[in-house]
Amino acid sequence: MKNFRSGFVAILGRPNVGKSTLMNAMIGDKVAIVSPKPQTTRNRLMGVLTKPGFQIVFLDTPGIHRPKNKLGNYMVKSAEDAAKDVDAILVVVDAKSGVGPNDRIIYQNAAARRVPVVVAVNKSDVCSEEELLKALSAFSDAPEQVEILPTSGKTGKGLEELVDLLEGYLPEGPHYFPEDMITDQPEQAVVAELIREKALMLLEEEVPHGIGVEILSFKKRENQDLVDIQATLYCERESHKRIVIGKNGAMLKKIGSMARPDIERVLGNRVYLELWVKVKEDWRNKMSVLRTLGYE
Repeated sequence: MKNFRSGFVAILGRPNVGKSTLMNAMIGDKVAIVSPKPQTTRNRLMGVLTKPGFQIVFLDTPGIHRPKNKLGNYMVKSAEDAAKDVDAILVVVDAKSGVGPNDRIIYQNAAARRVPVVVAVNKSDVCSEEELLKALSAFSDAPEQVEILPTSGKTGKGLEELVDLLEGYLPEGPHYFPEDMITDQPEQAVVAELIREKALMLLEEEVPHGIGVEILSFKKRENQDLVDIQATLYCERESHKRIVIGKNGAMLKKIGSMARPDIERVLGNRVYLELWVKVKEDWRNKMSVLRTLGYE
C-alpha cells in the first residue's frame, strides 16, 4: 500500500499511572494485564494497532521506579531499553495523584531523546477539574512541539485524538505485523500473566509483588476442544503460601476460577487449569528463578 505509515511508540511513566489500561483501550483488546497495584507490568509488552493506512506498535513498559531487587533492576532496564530507537514516546502521568518530581524526570529523559513526545495526563475521569488543571499546568514549560492532553483509559476520553497525534509522527513504512495480530506474546506467557493478574486482584497488599507464575504444562487434548494447563505460583514466604492457598484451598481455587474465562477467551478453547504454590525465598533476587519466569 502506498503511503502506508508505521512505527514504534514507547509508553513510559511511573508505576500505576494507567499505561497498560491506556494501551489496551487504544488497541481495543486486552494485551497487558491490569490491576490497582503498582508494578503490575514486569516485562516490555508489545501491542499492535492496525488501521487503514497505518500501524502503531506500542511498547508498554514497567513503571519506572527505584529498584529494590534484581527483578526491579530488570523492570527499569526494560523500560529504558524500550525507549531506544522508537519513532515517538508517550509519557503517561496520573492526574489524580498529581505530577511529581519522578514524572518530571521521566518526561525530561524522554524529551532528551530527540523524538516526538506526547504527554497523556491520564485518569482524567476520576480527578477534579482543579486536579486536572494542576496536572496540565505542570508541563506549562514544555516546548510547543510537545503535545499534552487529558486522557482516560477507562472511559476512552482523548484516545481518538491521542492516536491521531501518534499517527502523525509515523514515517512511511511496512506492515510490521499481520493486520489481525495485536501482540507478540507467546500463548504461555499470556496465560501466566492472566493468572498473576487474578492473584494481584485477590491477594493482600504485601503478597502480590512476591508472586511469580511458571507454566509447567500446556497441552491440547487430541480431538478435543480442551487445553490442559498446569502452573505454579511462586511466593517468597511460607506465611504467603498459606495466604495464596487460603482456607481449604479457597483462595487458590478463586484465582483459578477467575483466570480461566480470560484464558479461554485468549486461546479460543476450553481450559482445564491446575494450580500449585511453592515457596522460593527471595526469588526476586535469584537470576535462575527470574530466567525461569521469563525475566531476562
